[in-house]
Amino acid sequence: MPEIRSAALLVTCLVDVFYPEVGLATARVLERHGVRVSVPEGQTCCGLPLFNSGYHQEAARVARHVIRVFAGTEHVVVPSGSCAWMVKAEYPHLFADDRETRAEAEGLAARTSELSQYLTRVLGVGGEVAPAARAGRVTYHDSCHLLRGLGESRGPRALLAGAGTDVVELPGADECCGFGGSFAVRLPDVSGAILRRKLESIRATGADTVVACDAGCLMQIAGGLAHAGDRIRARHLAEVLAEADGRA
Repeated sequence: MPEIRSAALLVTCLVDVFYPEVGLATARVLERHGVRVSVPEGQTCCGLPLFNSGYHQEAARVARHVIRVFAGTEHVVVPSGSCAWMVKAEYPHLFADDRETRAEAEGLAARTSELSQYLTRVLGVGGEVAPAARAGRVTYHDSCHLLRGLGESRGPRALLAGAGTDVVELPGADECCGFGGSFAVRLPDVSGAILRRKLESIRATGADTVVACDAGCLMQIAGGLAHAGDRIRARHLAEVLAEADGRA
């Protein structure tokens, strides 16, 4: 019998408040691949907004809580490159002067994976093409933290191809969408200019759907598309994979 793995879902703030369907899709995809999924109670923000705004002591307090909530888990899966990066890359640094908590942070960091990386690197998913009919033309936007922070670009594309989609490369796929959390609020004109460039690139692909692995990017891009009256959909990778699983 195949090994049964367990994974705790770190839902993230934006998924919890704005995109609950992404959390549900993530759970369905994991369960489809034989993973026993739990959603620990008491989880909160990972602390990234505080950290990015320079409030490192406050971010450390949030991180301590997250470490406690996810203590004892086998794996932690995050449907967000930015939040996964925060846990993996920054949590240990927040406790440089606290040996015990730093060790706990390093342990959590080692157990934590962004969704596409968990599927491809831990479960070995990818390469197999879904037997279902082609699922439309999609293009993929590389979110900044997933690409530059976690070094991931091939995994999501391989998963999309395996889900039966026609993947069209996005010009400037590695360029920021202009969200950047509070950046979009502090510098709306700059954010808007970056977004317009991204939307032009998305339209040039002729894709029906633009896919990303971060809810922040999806919020930015979907808002821009809706404001312009475009019919192109912005969707999370988990949603596309969940639909492919349902067709298989």
